Parts: sequence; structure tokens; C-alpha cells
Amino acid sequence: MDYGIARYYRHSFQVLQRAINNWNDLRKLRFSINFGDIVDGFCPKDKSLTMVQKVMTEFERFDGPIYHMIGNHCLYNLPRKKLITLLKMPSVSGHAYYDFSPTPEYRFIVLDAYDFSALGWPQDHPISIAAKKFLEEKNPNADKNSPNGMVGLDRRFLMFNGAVGKEQLDWLDSILQDSTERKQKVIVCCHVPLDPKAASAEALLWNYEEVMDVIHQYKCVKACFAGHDHKGGYSVDSHGIHHRVLEAALECPPGSNAFGYIDVYHDRIALIGTDRMMSTEMFFSS
Repeated sequence: MDYGIARYYRHSFQVLQRAINNWNDLRKLRFSINFGDIVDGFCPKDKSLTMVQKVMTEFERFDGPIYHMIGNHCLYNLPRKKLITLLKMPSVSGHAYYDFSPTPEYRFIVLDAYDFSALGWPQDHPISIAAKKFLEEKNPNADKNSPNGMVGLDRRFLMFNGAVGKEQLDWLDSILQDSTERKQKVIVCCHVPLDPKAASAEALLWNYEEVMDVIHQYKCVKACFAGHDHKGGYSVDSHGIHHRVLEAALECPPGSNAFGYIDVYHDRIALIGTDRMMSTEMFFSS
């Protein structure tokens, strides 16, 4: 999500191919996770399904489980109900949020940033109607993807962002409570960033404060990872939680890369990045 920055569509698929090769060569990774936007919004709509299937086939070369989340560009191409099936999300009751534990000590929570959104729902769906009304109140521009005239963090109220709904917030709270009881360390993954110091105002979740209020009630969350803001970013919030926004493969010029893997320890998470993806060591109290 950057204005006026070159995008390299064909090359980004090559970045994915190199990432899969690299990950498989390591022979130690428990899973692979994609932070959304598996297809670009400019993809011709009659080719959307074919392109998603092509990328999914490449991901499936990875020697292990693969997890996906929904991004705004996914929703420009296909309805969310179709995406949940195509992306093989291990969700309950058709939701696009879920959790998994690759090892007993760690739990990963994948949020749906477009749970409450003007994107992906049928036009006459109550959520779509309510989200459009919300945007009308928050964004004075005719083009709801334009932040013109909007100030500070209010610039996040754009159509290509979204929010986590109440049911999902309650679910998040219950998972964090369970993780606390199990003495697990938690990493939260969301397509849209959750901290204003790690991303542009225009790239933030509409209700990031509500989500972080739930997360801050517990001490088990050690890091929040996100995509969406293509340039990437990093911050540590007031509760010591690390926020790492990952650099996008889409903006890698030919010959460059943006992928990585993480190693987890009892007192830190180490992101080992390749090329444009910055390596980041994140320490926390265990």
C-alpha cells in the first residue's frame, strides 16, 4: 500500500519461487505463512481464479503446512466466501480468522482485518451496508480510498482498510485467555498493521486501538506481524509488544527479494530477512 511506487508483478512470482526453494533448503521450518494479497487488484477479473490457483500451487511446493490470510487485493478479485475455500483456511464456521500451534510453547493467531469491511461482502449484506455508512461518516471524500483533507490517524478511514468485528474480538479474547492458562507465547498475524509507529496512518486497521486493548490485557502476546504497508516497518509499543510490518515482494525490482523466516526462542523472536526484508531480533521477558 504505497502511492507512486513501482510494482513488479511478474517478478514477485519469481520472488515466491526463490522463497519456497530457500525455505525447503533450510529443512527446519514448521510452516509457511502468507500475509495476504495473493493476487493484485489490477489482475483482470476473468483471470483472478487462475492466478490465485497458480500462486497456491507454487506455495504448495513448500514442505510443510501453509497458512494464508485475506488482503484487500484478494477481495478486489474474489468474494471472501470463495477465498476462504481457495486459501484452505482452517477456520471454524466459515470465518477468515483462526489460530494454530506449531509447537506447544507458541501459538499463532491469524486475524481477519476485513471482517467489518466494505470489501468482499455482497453489496446488500448488512456488514457491507454498515461499513459503507461508517466510511461515509469518517471520510468526507467521494473516493473512499482518498485521505485528502483528513488529518493524522483519521487518514486510516479508507476503503482498502477494514476492522475486526465484535465476535472476532470476543474470540481473540478467549484464545488469549486460553494461551495464558497454557503458558504459551503468542504471535498475532494480521494483514493490516495494528500500531501507528510501525506503519503509515493510511495503512492502519480502523479499530486497531480496540484490538490492542484486548491484546494488552494479557502478557502472552510477544509480537504482531502485518503486511499491507509495502515499505515495511517496526516498533515496540508501550507494553513491550513488537510490531513488525513485512516488506512486500511486489515492490522488489528484478534480481531482488523480500522474504524471510523466523526462529523462536524462550526470550526472543528472530526474523532472518533476505535482501529487502530487514532482519529483526525481538527480545521480550519470558
